[in-house]
Amino acid sequence: MKPTVVSADVLFEDHRSQLKWEWVAGLGASERRFDEVAVRAARSGADLVGYLNYIHPYRVQILGAREVAYLTNATAEDCARRISRIVTLEPPVLVLTDNQTAPEALLSMCERAQIPMFATHEPSAFVIDVLRAYLSKHFAERTSMHGVFMDILGLGVLITGESGLGKSELGLELITRGNGLVADDAVDLYRVNQTTIEGRCPELLQNLLEVRGIGLLDIRAIFGETAVRRKMRLRLIVHLVRRETMEREYERLPYEPLTQDVLGVPVRKAVIPVVAGRNMAVLVEAAVRNTILQLRGVDTYQEFVERHRRAMEKGG
Repeated sequence: MKPTVVSADVLFEDHRSQLKWEWVAGLGASERRFDEVAVRAARSGADLVGYLNYIHPYRVQILGAREVAYLTNATAEDCARRISRIVTLEPPVLVLTDNQTAPEALLSMCERAQIPMFATHEPSAFVIDVLRAYLSKHFAERTSMHGVFMDILGLGVLITGESGLGKSELGLELITRGNGLVADDAVDLYRVNQTTIEGRCPELLQNLLEVRGIGLLDIRAIFGETAVRRKMRLRLIVHLVRRETMEREYERLPYEPLTQDVLGVPVRKAVIPVVAGRNMAVLVEAAVRNTILQLRGVDTYQEFVERHRRAMEKGG
């Protein structure tokens, strides 16, 4: 999937109330967009915003008190040269922060080069944090996966598996046990930074869970606001398989925790065989609790191996 396009007018309108900024120059360049080469080169959307820096072109350039001083506290010739060099950076937008006043030469340059410039009273650090979060969301690598994505005991868990194993029914039982639904059937996954995958529900399917024999259930209407989540960080994949698949393809006690690659990020994985009579909701919650222990540095299997080794040494 291609990243969402962000133009200057969209950026301005989306943050008009939060950043309380004004459009002070380059009004004719409302359709100016982030350069596609820059988006591909950036490690994340967060790399597309920062302080004025000639090493990193194509960024939203933030001009606080120090940057304005750099552009004005020199000879007229040096100031003109410094301002003219901004054009070579090809910034999609300039943002004047800290209640600074733009030099006339900078305003003129923005008009000539058709570079939008916004001005706000907000401090530079706050503006950078807001814009980085916004751009990370828009330019994140993304994919879709089939399954039920839930908040289980505070952990983002994607339940996947072979068709007909009752993933949605399991999701419904987990909801009745106090857990929350993010998405059923189709889950949109975004790589928001180098180590984090965030999962959300497609707008068309929000709050809905399909249960065979019943149909579509509006989880929010039935169970209330606390039964749904807008998004969660993906921390665990619980994969449901038939018993014969488990016996054929997986070890009973894997020496190392299983993982699955999602958008280049390894995500922990637990494989649970579905057998008649098993309480799957309890098993999934147990897998989640075990994962939480592992994330805290407690590895039950390794502790067992060490206990076994000590027992063998004593016996010898």
